This record gives sequence, C-alpha cells and structure tokens, in this order.
Amino acid sequence: MSNAISPPHLVTDKAVLRAKSVSVYYGSNLAVRDVSLDIPENKVVAFIGPSGCGKSTVLRCFNRMNDLIPSARVEGQITYNGRDLYGSKVDPVELRRRIGMVFQKPNPFPKSIYENIAFGARINGYQGDMDDLVEDSLRKAAIWDEVKDKLKESGLALSGGQQQRLCIARAIAIQPDVILMDEPCSALDPISTLKVEELIHELKQQYTIIIVTHNMQQASRVSDLTAFYNAEATETGGKMGYLVEYNQTELIFQAPREKATQEYVSGRFG
Repeated sequence: MSNAISPPHLVTDKAVLRAKSVSVYYGSNLAVRDVSLDIPENKVVAFIGPSGCGKSTVLRCFNRMNDLIPSARVEGQITYNGRDLYGSKVDPVELRRRIGMVFQKPNPFPKSIYENIAFGARINGYQGDMDDLVEDSLRKAAIWDEVKDKLKESGLALSGGQQQRLCIARAIAIQPDVILMDEPCSALDPISTLKVEELIHELKQQYTIIIVTHNMQQASRVSDLTAFYNAEATETGGKMGYLVEYNQTELIFQAPREKATQEYVSGRFG
C-alpha cells in the first residue's frame, strides 16, 4: 500500500490553503485518508487521479461543501490564511464567498444574464456600481463581448461553454480569493474547453485556483502544481482515496517519484 508523501516545500509561495492529515468519512466509511498539501497563492493546482480517488471530496473540504452531506465528517486540519476553516466561529456562507466554486455541469440561475451576476453580489451586500461589477465580471470571464447586447436574456439560453463561463463570472462577482473548479470542462466541446483553459491562465493573476480534472493534458496545460490521488478497495467493497504525490506539474508528468504516478500519467495505469 502506497503512503502519501509530504508536499514539496514551497519556499517562495504563501500557502493560502493548507490541509494537514485530512481524512473524510461518509458515515463509518473512510473515503479519503490522511491528505496533507499546501495550496500557494496565485497558482493553479490540479487534482488528478482515477474515479473514486477522492479528488472532488478533498476539493469540497476547502469550502465546506461536504457540510451539506449529512453523513460526511472531516478529520484533520484545513486552514485558510492560517485560520482553521472548521473552527466554531467560521461562517460557512461567508467562507464560500471567499472560496468560490464552479461545478462540473454549468448551472446558471433561471434568471437573466445580468441577474446571474448581480444576484450573489446583492445578497452579499455589495454597495458599489452593479452595472460596473457585472461588466467587469463578465470581462474577466472572457464572455462580455458575446453577451453585452443580451444582458436581459436568460442565462439558460446560452451555449454550454458560454453557460460555464457565465458561472465563472458569477463566482468572480462575489470577489473571492480562491476559485475551486470541479471538472469544469467535462461537459464542454473542445473549443469551449480551450476558452476556459485560456481563462484559467488569465484568472490566476488575481486568484488562487484548484481544478479537479480527469483530463491529464488539461492538467499539464493549465496547472503549476499537480496532486495525483489513487484509490484502494476497502473491506466493505468501496474505495478509499489517498494522495500519492504532489509536486510541480512538469515533474509530475516528466519525472514522477512514485511508480503509480508514472503509470497513470503514461496511460499504463491499472
């Protein structure tokens, strides 16, 4: 059985998020075991690995989305700028404003394009010029030129790729520090995928991004650091995920330290 290795020592990078000995249970089932890694500021970190290895489960720990699953329990420590994310005084709603999320399937609100952006900002008490915020968010998500003349039309009328960029704009509008992306391109065509990847490159100038992806080429293209997770069968017939290796993306793909990583990135896995 492979053991998770320690994350690389990132001397020059400030760790915005830090997971230390994190395990996640669903009821009595251990879903993810003993994950430790640092997420540095203004970097893109990719989580890769086979199905059932815990990539999305770990991702959801960073903004406490697992709280919404009654049977879920998180052990260990996760800090955000040094503060315990699971501390008793942390408001999960405020946390999710700081650490936004984009899901696998585009999920615009059944509202106008404008209201998709303005809605969350308004709920969070935004006091500035809403028109400017909407335009700025849509520009940052590289979709303004495509929608500027139809802001009153439904977000659901957009193509899948446009809907996903609208959802990214919606996440940007609440002014987060970190953006979590759970398979954001899995439902998109190649052209839309390329646009989202180009967008990720732009966004890391201002945001820290964690992306879960099954697409290893995508991970190699967009990320600075890559974490490879694996899974092993449990006695109950389920799967338990664990972190195998975490390093600079170039090293993960060209000179991995672990055999399982090498087999996965070379396509010989399993």
